[in-house]
Amino acid sequence: MNPVVEPLSWMLGTWLSDPPGAGTFPTLQPFQYLEEAHISHVGQPMLNFSFNAFHPDTHKPMHRECGFIRLEPDTNKVAFVSAQNTGIVEVEEGEVNGQELCIASHSIARISFAKEPHVEQITRKFRLNSEGKLEQTVSMATTTQPMTQHLHVTYKKVTP
Repeated sequence: MNPVVEPLSWMLGTWLSDPPGAGTFPTLQPFQYLEEAHISHVGQPMLNFSFNAFHPDTHKPMHRECGFIRLEPDTNKVAFVSAQNTGIVEVEEGEVNGQELCIASHSIARISFAKEPHVEQITRKFRLNSEGKLEQTVSMATTTQPMTQHLHVTYKKVTP
């Protein structure tokens, strides 16, 4: 592993949602989802990730995103770069402190025919809880809604 990403090593592995993740937003009916997260490294000064969500009953694919998590060398500053199947590409930046990563959108781009309302801001928090499970909380603001929690999922590690 590249020593630059050592502060994020607690995120590495394949993780499965346990229990199912929960989604809500003022413009949506509450929903649940299953998610598989793969966070890996190939020796470069970054982590690679993919998040693949599935419907809990039908197992049909839902949300997908992939990208990279970079650390500024010799700091706790983190950049999270993500491309999503909804047509959104985002850069989030923040800090890692121990086993918690808090990031907020720096820039968001979308395809020209992305569904409205458009996402304008995103925040994420990852943390390794006392049971050794990875938690992710995502909040967002759109052109019609203020910043509101959208997703929360707890993952159990299935491979290192």
